[in-house]
Amino acid sequence: MARHDDVHEGYLGGQLLAAMPTMGDPRFERTVIYICAHNEEGAMGLVLNRLVESLTFPDLLTQLGIEPAAGQDEIRIHFGGPVETGRGFVLHSAEYLQESSLQVSEQVALTATVDILRDIAEGQGPRQRLLALGYAGWGPGQLDQEIQDNGWLTLSADEALVFGEGVEEKWERALAKIGLDLSKLSAASGHA
Repeated sequence: MARHDDVHEGYLGGQLLAAMPTMGDPRFERTVIYICAHNEEGAMGLVLNRLVESLTFPDLLTQLGIEPAAGQDEIRIHFGGPVETGRGFVLHSAEYLQESSLQVSEQVALTATVDILRDIAEGQGPRQRLLALGYAGWGPGQLDQEIQDNGWLTLSADEALVFGEGVEEKWERALAKIGLDLSKLSAASGHA
């Protein structure tokens, strides 16, 4: 398990990315991404504000042969990104850790095992959690270049943005957190 104190200066693990309003890639327009890993080999993160509407948590559990618990909180499944969309990840509060968990920060960990889904179904999982299918990935230096090219804004993560409700407003809330008011941005930025 990676410890948070092993994170190198200058890397963005545990931070958020908010797509610039001028983001040209439709897969990432108006997205907020939690960066789970960022090092010299590349970066990996989960989109926090897009949902998979075609699959419910009980459906997913049934597909995995896990009996859904009755009266369970509704867990929405997120579109984590365009890479390996059939693979599931649970971003969660760090009071729950498995041997295979990646502890991203003191407050947040990432686990990609069926066991965590079983624990959630039994009501014994992490206090806070976000279930995602797929992830966003960048090769060596690619994310750094996209940030330099003004594709992304970086900001500190907080529990409300990562795990909170209001999925549809997370992008606007992320921009507001760093002081950007969308109503004051020009659609013709960069043109005289």
